[in-house]
Amino acid sequence: MTSGHHQGGLEVVVGSMFSGKSEELIRRVRRAVIARRTVQVFKPAIDDRFGIELVRSHDGDTFVARPVRSSAEILALLSPETSVVGVDEVQFFDPAIVGVVRDLVADGRRVICAGLDLDFRGEPFGPVPTLLALAERVDKLEAICVVCGESATRTQRIVNGVPAYYDDPIIVIGAQEAYEARCRTCHVVPRRARSGSAATSETASPERVSSAEPRD
Repeated sequence: MTSGHHQGGLEVVVGSMFSGKSEELIRRVRRAVIARRTVQVFKPAIDDRFGIELVRSHDGDTFVARPVRSSAEILALLSPETSVVGVDEVQFFDPAIVGVVRDLVADGRRVICAGLDLDFRGEPFGPVPTLLALAERVDKLEAICVVCGESATRTQRIVNGVPAYYDDPIIVIGAQEAYEARCRTCHVVPRRARSGSAATSETASPERVSSAEPRD
């Protein structure tokens, strides 16, 4: 990698789905372009909801992004003159993304990562907790709970009209048809009943246990 850039730094923008993470990433990289910085944005190839080579917010804002299948591809595709690097949906990247980000920052680049800090179960998501700890700047955005209207920090996965089970796959790409923003109280993640036992369910948050309707 080349040197000669300004002092590097890491910024991490997190929150639930529909909290404006990608919108904020787009806003920052657009400002960098206005400031005549060379910008590259990367996204995981697994996320093709809004087009293969675009970062797009749920409000419709877009910015050109390079899809990659692994974090190592970011270094291989990086231009020497790039001084600002954006990474969207960073929770989907492999653990090596932490080392890639460290290298970029050490080389004097400004790195802006955006992604979910919690998975649908309400637990820390992939490499994001480590990136939060390493960042110079952290912004945790909130959405609006679709159930009660309070501030939402959780992402509720819905399958066939009811909450997904705790042991369902963690990564399932979707948008409004599969996910909702919810507050801690309204966020429900049922556990499957064990064979021969009564059917009970609990939320992902250890503070609350509740019943849930059986799935069709």
